[in-house]
Amino acid sequence: MSRIGKLPVNLPQGVTVKVDAGNVVVVKGPLGELRQKVDADIKVAVEGTVVTVTRPTDQPRHRSMHGLYRALVANMVKGVSEGYTIQQELVGVGYRVEVKGQILEFSLGYSHDIHLEVPKEIKAVAEAVKKGQNPVLTLKSHDKQLIGQVAAKIRSLRKPEPYKGKGIKFVGEQLRRKAGKSASAK
Repeated sequence: MSRIGKLPVNLPQGVTVKVDAGNVVVVKGPLGELRQKVDADIKVAVEGTVVTVTRPTDQPRHRSMHGLYRALVANMVKGVSEGYTIQQELVGVGYRVEVKGQILEFSLGYSHDIHLEVPKEIKAVAEAVKKGQNPVLTLKSHDKQLIGQVAAKIRSLRKPEPYKGKGIKFVGEQLRRKAGKSASAK
C-alpha cells in the first residue's frame, strides 16, 4: 500500500466533500470551493468526517495515482479551511512592487516596469517597506496549485543570481552563493 494513499483525510468543521458523477471531487469550505477530476479507477469515499482513497489493484499505474489523488484531496481540504500563503522578497537596489487591484507592478532594474495580472482567486499584498529593508509580496489563496504557479511566474521575472543574491526569492529560501573572481597571486 502507498504510505500516503492509505492515510485518511480528516475533514475540519465547515468543510464538505462530495463526489459527483464522472468521479469529480468537489470540496466546499469557508474560503471557497475547489474541484478535481479523479481517474475512473481510483475510488474516493466520504464517510462522515473522513475521506478515503482506494485503488483496485497493485499495478504501477494505480499505485502512482493512489498517493497523488489522496494528496490532492488533502491539499484541497486544507485550502478551503485554512488557505495558503506564499511570501516573496525582492532583493536589490530599487526593486519594488505595487499592488493595484489584481495587477502587480514590478520595478526590477530593467528599462521598463513589468505589469502582471493575477487571477481573482489570489489576494496580493505588498507591505510598506522601511528604509534599508527589502520589499515583501504576500500571496494568499485557497488553491495550492494556482498560488504555486503564480509565485513561480513572479520568481521567473528576475531569478536570484548566485553572486550578490539579487532577484525575487521566497522568504526563508536558502540560495547557493558563489565566490566572485579571485585576484591572481603574482
